[in-house]
Formats: sequence, C-alpha cells, structure tokens
Amino acid sequence: MHFTPLSISGAFLVTPDPIRDQRGWFARAFCQREFTEQAIDFQVRQVNRSFSEDAGTLRGFHAQFPPYAAQQLLRCVRGSLLDVLVDLRPESPTFLQSLRVELSAENQQSLLIPHRCCHATQTQTDATEIIFLMSAFYAPEAEFGLRWDDPQLGISWPLPISKISSKDATHPLLSESLPAIKKRMALKNI
Repeated sequence: MHFTPLSISGAFLVTPDPIRDQRGWFARAFCQREFTEQAIDFQVRQVNRSFSEDAGTLRGFHAQFPPYAAQQLLRCVRGSLLDVLVDLRPESPTFLQSLRVELSAENQQSLLIPHRCCHATQTQTDATEIIFLMSAFYAPEAEFGLRWDDPQLGISWPLPISKISSKDATHPLLSESLPAIKKRMALKNI
C-alpha cells in the first residue's frame, strides 16, 4: 500500500499495490501492520456500506463529537464519487478548510479521514457503492452535520444534487453552529 499525505494533516490517500497474474489481481484493502508502519493508529470498530442508485446523490457532511469522533477509511467499490473533507479541529492550521478526492472502483484508492473532521460524498455515476471502515461505533447522541451548501464552506459540487436526505438538507449553517462546534471539537474533549 502507498500512503500519500494530503493538505489536511492526518488525511491520506491510500493506494493499493495489486499483484497481477493470469487470474486477475489481488490487493490489500486494509492492513493494520502497514498503517502502524506509517504511524497511523487506526483500529477498526465498525464497517459500513452505502449504495446510491443515482449520480448526483449527496450524503453528508457527517461527523461525531468527541469522545465518539471517528477516523474513517472510505473506499468506493462500485461506480465513482467525489468526497469532500472539512477540518473541524479548532487548533488546526487548516481549520474549516476542505479538500476534494475522487474515489472510484477503477482507481481503487481509499481516503483516510482523521478524527474530528467531517466529510460528504457526491456520487458521480449511477449505482455507486461505498465501504467505510470506522474507528468508533456509531453514536447517534454525538452525531452532527454541516450543510452541503454552506456559503462559509463554499463547496462547488460537480453535479446538480439529485437526491439528499431531509436531515442532510437541513443541517444548520456554520453561522449558527460554529461556536458549539469549536467548543465540542476542542482537544480538551478528547
């Protein structure tokens, strides 16, 4: 596996190193030893899958407050998607900055999302399936989200939004939620 650090500290693009032969190929999707060799402490607690029928489907922005904040290793296993990650760590030099990564079944790459960051995905093709490895269990009492169209984030999505849940469409704007996010995402809460 190859680990490429991204512009937000702790975020990595993870690329498999397939072994090919006459049958096709074999590659690791996750290896605890290789993550540890990169000084990445990632313990899998839960594995989730999502499937979206239509291109343009948006899921997110999602996160959990500490002590339930989770790292995620996200991989697209069918179709393709754009993932947008936002840094919500108040002490970080990239606080509220975002990065974009294209993940697809074809490129086989994974995105490692650090603790105390949130992300959203938009499918770029019909019939897109995603697998998420999570370092923490789902805790509904700790979950929150950012609005996909928050003007303070200024995210431009490549496709018109074809589907979005009512919950994701109505998350509060940062103008309303930023003081609470800063307080609850602070290092002292870890």
